[in-house]
Amino acid sequence: MQPQVDKIFQTMKAKGLRVTPQRLAVYADLLARSDHPTAEDISSHLNQDAPIASQATVYNSLQALRKVGLVQEVLLEEGVCRYDANLEEHHHFRCQSCGEIEDIAWDLIQPIDFKALRPALQVQNYQITVHGYCDRCHSK
Repeated sequence: MQPQVDKIFQTMKAKGLRVTPQRLAVYADLLARSDHPTAEDISSHLNQDAPIASQATVYNSLQALRKVGLVQEVLLEEGVCRYDANLEEHHHFRCQSCGEIEDIAWDLIQPIDFKALRPALQVQNYQITVHGYCDRCHSK
């Protein structure tokens, strides 16, 4: 096994996840990306040269990876579930024109003071999505 694949394999095993070639391929693909792909994006990328995994297998692999905490679902637009292997706290920027998504470092945005909320609301975590235009779309 290649060193990177071996490390991914060991990470998945350490989380108690049964490692299949499809799960390994899905997780490796997601780790190599920063574009917050959908299940369809991952399936298309994995199957571009030869069939590796069906759409259902990719979706099921993503859910298994999410369940053990190796990836997270990111909801940046209505009705579209994207996936992210970056588990560090961070926010997102989404271009309103081209849809490009970019991570924003957590400490670039001031923390929210949740004391102003009703006492019954107990915030466990949050992410902020900033909407605007990327440099390519803004300059058009």
